[in-house]
Amino acid sequence: MIQRNTEKPCLFVLDTNVLMHDPTAIFRFKEHDIYLPMVVLEELDAGKKGMSEVARNVRQVSRFLDQLMTGATKEEIDMGLPVHPGLEGGGLTEPPTGRLFFQTEAINAAVGTSLTGATPDNNLLTTARALQESRPDRAVIIVSKDINLRIKAAVLGILVEDYANDQALDDVDLLYTGQASLPDDFWERNAKAVDSWKEEGRTFYRISGPDVANWYSGQCLHLRGNDCFEAFVREKRPDSEAVIELVQDYRVPRHNVWGINARNREQNFALNMLMDPELDFVTLLGTAGTGKTLLALAAGLAQVLDRNIYRDIIMTRVTVPVGEDIGFLPGTEEEKMTPWMGALMDNLEVLTQGDGGDWGRAATNDLVRNRIKISSLNFMRGRTFLKKYIILDEAQNLTAKQMKTLITRAGPGTKVVCLGNIGQIDTPYLTETTSGLTYVVDRFKDWPHSGHITLIRGERSRLADFASDSL
Repeated sequence: MIQRNTEKPCLFVLDTNVLMHDPTAIFRFKEHDIYLPMVVLEELDAGKKGMSEVARNVRQVSRFLDQLMTGATKEEIDMGLPVHPGLEGGGLTEPPTGRLFFQTEAINAAVGTSLTGATPDNNLLTTARALQESRPDRAVIIVSKDINLRIKAAVLGILVEDYANDQALDDVDLLYTGQASLPDDFWERNAKAVDSWKEEGRTFYRISGPDVANWYSGQCLHLRGNDCFEAFVREKRPDSEAVIELVQDYRVPRHNVWGINARNREQNFALNMLMDPELDFVTLLGTAGTGKTLLALAAGLAQVLDRNIYRDIIMTRVTVPVGEDIGFLPGTEEEKMTPWMGALMDNLEVLTQGDGGDWGRAATNDLVRNRIKISSLNFMRGRTFLKKYIILDEAQNLTAKQMKTLITRAGPGTKVVCLGNIGQIDTPYLTETTSGLTYVVDRFKDWPHSGHITLIRGERSRLADFASDSL
């Protein structure tokens, strides 16, 4: 893409999909001005109906624009409306000082024979080209989440950028993995700065020094090349001091969770976090076959049926089909969600295949399914969950706003577990760096009541592992 001239003030031409994706986008350009073509307002008007997240965002954009225009005269609108901070609800690091311009007259500019038809995209490109000619003192830049539009703009020599304000990270490789390896000489280097004690059968260490500076609360630690030491950062203090706790080894048969044992280090860390009632929010990332759903379900059943820490398991997921949609489904909310819960049924089959015979397995299945509720994300607004164990599968398909809507439903005594693979995003305009799952992993990484781990090794089958690596 063409690079912008940083010496010129910028005039950003917003595409409709940017506002549909983030209704507060008009407040995110700091000192730069914003331009809304008439075709964008027309597309917003066409997309305002319905109960979808996009329709709600469009209606919010319309309310923001209405508030900005309240009391303004035609001359003031032509001169550009000041973008008042605070309308978006606060939370901006830098209040915007730019102005908002609307297209108030028809633009007659020939982009050339390279564009045919009167599509909204071509209209937007024509408007941007006309602004380049009429405002040579400005760097006119189209902001769009539509890759094809960005390609067409670059071909025509028009500055264009993706909307980057919703990116949690610049590069997904920088995403917090949830664990850190300690050097082989860690104990020798910190021998004089370590205090250890036991409490209720648990082993704790208080460590201070330069190695502690880069740790996070809730981070998993292990010695490089040594599986005997695996710990969890319980507390990180500002004065380069931390309290860590040795984790329980769920790889040994006597420490199984609902009949499930960890098969590798990452799964062991995951089970420790899932079984810890002090952690209210846990995120598990990993490719297919790493055991995310199985571990979450096993830990949930153990804490609901055996320990009575939570009342029920609530499982939900984003209903984005892989192929063609199968149409409307009859029945109740749970019956409509059942076809999307194949992963739940498959893992329940693994967890309930005991040795009690057919009658015993049937009784176990009835007991388990009675304590697992299947809910739809569409009906989460306004709800409050008390003492529930909530599993959100396929969380990579949620936006940051949707993720916030779900997590804020948690009441006292509720644990939220988010599972996903950011390499398999099916929601339009979401990427690995803008996914709601990436967003919460980054924002919760230093909260002492949360935990995160990225599962690396597949444990489904040798066929699945080979396919995952080779295809």
